[in-house]
Amino acid sequence: MTQTLLFACDLSAENRAAFARAIRLATENGARLDVVHVLDPYLPHRVLHDLEDAVVADMQATLTDIREDYALPEPRTLLQTVAGAPYAEIVREAHDREVDMIVLGSHRKRGQPDLVAGTTLARVLRSAPCPVLSVSQPASRDWEDVLVPVDFSLACRHTLRETLKRFPEARLTLLHAWDIPGERELGSQGDYARWRDREVGRLRNQLEREVDRLMSELDDVPELELVLEQGDPLEVLLTRLRRQPPDLLALGSRGQLGRQSHITEALLTEPHCDIMLCRAW
Repeated sequence: MTQTLLFACDLSAENRAAFARAIRLATENGARLDVVHVLDPYLPHRVLHDLEDAVVADMQATLTDIREDYALPEPRTLLQTVAGAPYAEIVREAHDREVDMIVLGSHRKRGQPDLVAGTTLARVLRSAPCPVLSVSQPASRDWEDVLVPVDFSLACRHTLRETLKRFPEARLTLLHAWDIPGERELGSQGDYARWRDREVGRLRNQLEREVDRLMSELDDVPELELVLEQGDPLEVLLTRLRRQPPDLLALGSRGQLGRQSHITEALLTEPHCDIMLCRAW
């Protein structure tokens, strides 16, 4: 079945990198690119009618301009406007079109964590029926290094499967943050240190078995590295992103509640790379 990518276009300068990435992804994967702009439904009917033509013309001009900048052929493209609440219309269009991925530009409220949760991007991430790609880096940057935080959750296994399926030629780093009970109180004692080392070794073996099971389901297996680091998952991840940012971060979503949503919002506040967020199952 032909793939379909949905790009939510807001015609802003910040949105240009995401538009370019959407065109490149569609071209490289032989997918159809549906470009949608959401209009204010409370505008007068006559204004909406005139605005639709102007917006579609602007989207076509931007598409042509970006293709020329990146020397890309034009993918099969559908340019369209809809009216409504942006996040709701993007999610609805994704359902109706049965798209394989939604592509969005990064939000404009960087450095303001208290405002991130209400952005269109954050709301789409919570409700999308497919992986969502948040783009903040230039489309000329190849996705050669992909970082995937891993644990034993269903969301993690699904995210890793999606990443392996979509990027079979990338180098994958699987990052797991671990914390052994008693480290603060007993960390300096020799017996405890030996027990801790055995537990970490057991954890690594368990993770490797999990990865091997996923590998057996796929034909093409990319280069993999499993990294275990001690500490809080968010702090471990942010430290890794600052020290050695990947080209793409693939993250699993566990919905609106819980620790994972806080991690996602922290990453959206200060994006160090492009982010792909996958649903939990």
